[in-house]
Amino acid sequence: MEKLASLFEKYQAQTTPYPMRLEIVRAKGCYLYDQNNKSYLDLVAGVSACSLGHRHPKVVGAIKKQLRKYLHVMVYGEFVQKEPVLLTKLLADNLPQPLDTTYLTNSGTEAIEGALKLAKRVTGRAEIIAANKAYHGNTMGAMSVMGYEDRKSKYRPLIPGTSFIEFNDFDAINQITTKTAAIILETIQGGAGFIQPKRGYLKQIKKRCLEVGALLILDEIQPGMGRTGKLFAFMDHEMVPDILVTGKGLGGGLPVGAFVAAQHYMTQLKAAPSLGHITTFGGNPVIAAACRATLSTILSSNLMAETQVKEQLFRKLLIHKKIKEIRGKGLMLALIMESSEVAQQLVKQSLTNGILLFFLLFEPKAVRISPPLTISKKQVRYACSKILQVLDSLDC
Repeated sequence: MEKLASLFEKYQAQTTPYPMRLEIVRAKGCYLYDQNNKSYLDLVAGVSACSLGHRHPKVVGAIKKQLRKYLHVMVYGEFVQKEPVLLTKLLADNLPQPLDTTYLTNSGTEAIEGALKLAKRVTGRAEIIAANKAYHGNTMGAMSVMGYEDRKSKYRPLIPGTSFIEFNDFDAINQITTKTAAIILETIQGGAGFIQPKRGYLKQIKKRCLEVGALLILDEIQPGMGRTGKLFAFMDHEMVPDILVTGKGLGGGLPVGAFVAAQHYMTQLKAAPSLGHITTFGGNPVIAAACRATLSTILSSNLMAETQVKEQLFRKLLIHKKIKEIRGKGLMLALIMESSEVAQQLVKQSLTNGILLFFLLFEPKAVRISPPLTISKKQVRYACSKILQVLDSLDC
């Protein structure tokens, strides 16, 4: 039989000409293991998806328990199933009003699609405003609000009625008008380089939305689930979005997305016409069980508070002339290197040294650090020492 890596390239559709090609045979905690049993300390967490690391016992236990009962039994929204119901209640219990009703989807991108549809349905308007260098997914609707033309030009025409503003530009806020259905923003811009909103920016956006009857959609697919020190990053900004989108870290390593809004908004998807947003596998009970175990563990532990301590440890230790800046918050950090070549070599050589790092979508000088929330201080120190060793060895 051909080697697995050859089969991977031959039969599995690729997203880039240069995949990492790391063959993983098992994972546990903050470590991945290849076919030669070499360990890799994971500073990526499946791109912010594995909040509790790999195969967390509470997540695995919840999955096994549900597997003994049933898997998929019906399309979304027809049957009463314990796990998705209790998951949506747990979300409502830990979100500010009026965010009390959750629609569960199969991915963050699908949740973005649902959120955009909901905004148009509620307001009766067509215009969507997004931010330059924003990333919300790769389906047609999500790509329409992607603020990076090079990545979407080959797929035009996209959905009409979308315009763009600069993130953190207070002067551009008045572009939100009575024609605007919604403005969609990442609470922290991910692909652009983990750019945080300026103080008061999101609050002013929400104020303008209230003035003109537009909705604010916040994409927390990446910063949510405790990664920044709060359950959701918007909780540091004295405002509440009209629609909240989450995913990634909610799933405990399984695929999930969700959009959350007030019930009087969400009910508009179910009538006149009915079936305004439908999905076969959204709210799958096995995935919902994993999500509920993940969320419960984050809420009942000190992990959120510890993210800020670990952030400061990364910032304290990662001081090097080739690191020009560290952006982000909590355990959503980006090392901004002196050049894209340094960034590429750091990721490549760190992998050889057993440290898994990764890139960001639109900022070529950035190196991602988004480990599981469960990473220990000892592991942080070890990872930083290895990163510094690689940087010291680089000639570029």
